[in-house]
Amino acid sequence: MEQPVSNSQKFFVAVIDDNAGVRKSLGRLLKAAHLHPLLYCSAEAFLADSKCLFFHCLVIDIQLPGISGLELSEKLAALGCDTPIIFNTGQDNPELRRRAEALGCAGFFLKVLPSDDLLAAISRAVGSSL
Repeated sequence: MEQPVSNSQKFFVAVIDDNAGVRKSLGRLLKAAHLHPLLYCSAEAFLADSKCLFFHCLVIDIQLPGISGLELSEKLAALGCDTPIIFNTGQDNPELRRRAEALGCAGFFLKVLPSDDLLAAISRAVGSSL
C-alpha cells in the first residue's frame, strides 16, 4: 500500500460521512496508511468540534443530511480555512462535480474508488498544505 507521507509528522484527516460503514472503512484505510483519522457522522458534528480547523485534509461526503458537503466547504472557506478537501459521493453527478471543482477541491471520487487513488489524493493534498 502506498505511504502518503514519508516523514515523521502526524497527519490528521477528518472523515465526514453519514454512512457508518464508509466512516469505519475509511478510518481503517487511513490508519493502515499511518494517518490519523477522526470520524464525524455529519457536518454539524464536525463544526461542533473545536479541532475542526486544525486538520491536514478533509474527506467529505457531498450528500450529507443537514449541511451538505458542498455547504460545509463554503462555510469553512468563509472562516478562512484552507484545508484541502477531497469529496466523495455515491453518485457521479456532473453538476455536483462541477460545483466541487469550482470550490477548489483536491479530489472528487465515487465511494467505490480504489483505496490507492484516495491515498494518493490525500498525499498530494497534505503535501500542498504544509
